[in-house]
Formats: sequence, structure tokens, C-alpha cells
Amino acid sequence: MIDAIDRAIINLLQEGFPVVEHPFAEAGAQLGLASDALIERIGELLASGVATRFGPMYNADRLGGAFCLCAMAVPAERFDEVAATVNAMPEVAHNYERNHALNMWFVLATETEDGIADAVKAIEDATALPVLEFPKLEEYFIGFRVAA
Repeated sequence: MIDAIDRAIINLLQEGFPVVEHPFAEAGAQLGLASDALIERIGELLASGVATRFGPMYNADRLGGAFCLCAMAVPAERFDEVAATVNAMPEVAHNYERNHALNMWFVLATETEDGIADAVKAIEDATALPVLEFPKLEEYFIGFRVAA
């Protein structure tokens, strides 16, 4: 269970993190917390599973890399096995189960354009299942935030 301070941390840090010499001190000051207390609370949010990630979001294609939304039709009896294989790939950023014929959706992020094809081939070789690629045609920024 999270308290009002944890909620304030989650809400504030979704808006950005200060890029300064002492970012935790600055972010903590906005919350009325010492930097050590903020670091400890972020660690607790991660350890408890309330937060699953704390870190920057990089736009891979602007850094010379690539990303692609992918989908697979995975037999129900193999779903957990295939998910473990896919999730073990360092190029896989997210993986979601959907109630659809294409029941596994994930994002690949690679250092190069060719890396996408290499990762898709590796997944297909490891699972013996085809991977469908849905490359980005146009980018939209929706500013997704989840109020805690």
C-alpha cells in the first residue's frame, strides 16, 4: 500500500527528473524530502512492485537505433514458455498478452535498423513461430501519465 508521499513521488517523477548536479536533492526538495529519503522510497516502490521501472525513456531512432511493434500468435499451451524466451531477449522493451489471435505483442528496440531483423529472426528461430512486424509510420506524442 502506498501513502500520500509515495503518490506525490510517482506523480512528480512522471513529469520529468531534474537534469542537474544533484537531481535527487532538487526533486526531494519539491516533495519536502531529503535526497536519501527520496532514493530510499523509490527503491521501496520498485522492490514492492508498485513501480516497475525508474529511469530515462530514450527515443531509439533519434539515437541512431530503431524500434518496432511486433506481434505473435502463440498457442495457449506455449504462451508462458514463449513469453519467457521473448522476454529474455535484451532487445525486448515491453511484452503484453492480448485476447486476440495475435495474443503476444512486444516492442523491439535495437541499436541499428538491421538489429530489428536480427532480433526477429532470433525470436523466430528460438520459438519456431512467426513474428509480425509493425514499424512506426508516424509518431504521436500523447503525454501518457498515470495519477497515483
